[in-house]
Amino acid sequence: MTASPPLSGSLLLVALEGWTDAGDAASGALAFLREHRAYSRQLTIDSDPFIDYQFTRPVITRDADGSSDIRYPEIVVYRDNVAERTTALHLLTGPEPARRWRQLTDTLMASISDLGVTGVIFLGALLADAPHTRPIAIHITSENAEVQRHYDIEPSSYEGPVGYLTVLAHAVEELGIPGVTIWASVPHYAHGTPSPKAASALIKKIEQLTGAEIPHGDLDEESQLWETTLNTLAAEDGDLGEYVRRLENARDSEDPPSASGDAIAAEIEKYLKRKDDRRGFGHPPLD
Repeated sequence: MTASPPLSGSLLLVALEGWTDAGDAASGALAFLREHRAYSRQLTIDSDPFIDYQFTRPVITRDADGSSDIRYPEIVVYRDNVAERTTALHLLTGPEPARRWRQLTDTLMASISDLGVTGVIFLGALLADAPHTRPIAIHITSENAEVQRHYDIEPSSYEGPVGYLTVLAHAVEELGIPGVTIWASVPHYAHGTPSPKAASALIKKIEQLTGAEIPHGDLDEESQLWETTLNTLAAEDGDLGEYVRRLENARDSEDPPSASGDAIAAEIEKYLKRKDDRRGFGHPPLD
């Protein structure tokens, strides 16, 4: 790997809350970065045209005196404020938009241009048949030929339904900006709680790809606590413990762990197909 990888300079990290954010891993990784680096708001997008509030609800908050306020979900671009860094890590966070994707993409492309972005890293996490006791499986996809060559990434041959991350990645490539998507596999039996171990794995992969230095000791401690808690649950629940052991045996027999970009794409297609079925398109869902 050379000293100046394709993903260097002024980078934008993208994580959207929703179905591509299993265990809050992707959004959690960016939240961790916001806590440990200096950021300011570059762009705040009015959510009304893009967010379906029946699925992404506003929340009510109350002050100590009992007064209340309604907070609406936001799509925000944050600027990395430390100018002397060799690699800037700007952030794009918020819920996945429910509509008007092309309009939102045009707005975001203008902001990317204003920031002078030279590369974009998309973060995602999907539920998988993976044991919590093993390293989080990380899988990388890219449509950019230079990125594929430099990081030895196989091009995807997937065709089918996509989420907004893919739409935005396609728009970035059309601008001539290299992009890569990093997927983390989160144990599906732990879907009800945030997964700091998966968030940590995403951050470490960002470091590896970009050369940026990101302190993540606190996140590693949270990861250990998460794993210890699941160990306790597995020890107390015989069925869960046996299931985890089966997953461990399956994982340990893989060399390397299997989950190519096409496998990730297949999981995306399967999820989107289920969503369409539940909305009345196609055949009734089986689950």
